[in-house]
Amino acid sequence: MNTRPAPAPTAVQMPAPTYRERAAFGAAGLPMAGLSLLVAAAGVAVAVLGLVPLSVPLLVAGAVLVLAALLLAAGLTVVSPNQARVLQFLGRYVGTVRADGLRWVNPLTTRAVVSTRIRNHETSVLKVNDAGGSPIEIAAVVVWQVEDTARAMFEVDDFVQFVSTQTEAAVRHIANNYPYDAPTEDAMSLRDNAEQITEQLSTEIAERVQSAGVRIVESRFTHLAYAQEIAQAMLQRQQAGAVVAARRLIVEGAVGMVESALQRLAEQEVVDLDEERRATMVSNLLVVLCSDRPATPVVNAGSLYQ
Repeated sequence: MNTRPAPAPTAVQMPAPTYRERAAFGAAGLPMAGLSLLVAAAGVAVAVLGLVPLSVPLLVAGAVLVLAALLLAAGLTVVSPNQARVLQFLGRYVGTVRADGLRWVNPLTTRAVVSTRIRNHETSVLKVNDAGGSPIEIAAVVVWQVEDTARAMFEVDDFVQFVSTQTEAAVRHIANNYPYDAPTEDAMSLRDNAEQITEQLSTEIAERVQSAGVRIVESRFTHLAYAQEIAQAMLQRQQAGAVVAARRLIVEGAVGMVESALQRLAEQEVVDLDEERRATMVSNLLVVLCSDRPATPVVNAGSLYQ
């Protein structure tokens, strides 16, 4: 297997992001919830006092306190673990709340939920041409996570769909740059250098989705094969290559064995062979050692030269 390091991927020119996540102004939710209940209770009490005897100022004050309590309660928001709330005030980004639990923020803000959990995205089986022009089928799985909620919300229209589209584009680009099988031992291929090429795939996807505030954890090929229309021909080619390699190994071993046999015969002076009989013995030994069928011996009842 080729272990040559993978070349550096071509940088993907993506627009520079204009938003960056920052912490939103807020407070702990439980104290603010208790405060809103106290204000509401005080408003009700003041309104009741204004009923008997009837006092308009007390009624107005009670109503104001109740409205203030409702306004305080409107600022309460629940943040689940590994989720964030992106806050906007009059259309302007004002910050992100990441601390889980009950939190209190500006009650006049809108709050969008963004999941920061680790996710998987598996592409469908794509049919592309490799570097040699052969049609192949390829699929990959990408592990990713939202790292910057502001970019995820405001830099792209839909960051989930954006990751899906950019992943597919990166897989196609990588598949177009490498052959399925290496034509030489020094060349890299999708089949023999999957580890190195998937590292390059992760780097390219990370560059593509960086502007969306997404971090790529890992990427792997989940499916890699020749397209059906050429799969049989390529299988025959691989089988032929395996047969040639096996025959080459058998011949190399047979030549070594014949050489060792002739050398030992000469050293121990078992038999003295002229060049013609020596060539015949070499031929017979090679036939026996390289044949894929058992040899059938022939008993020679005469002399060596008959």
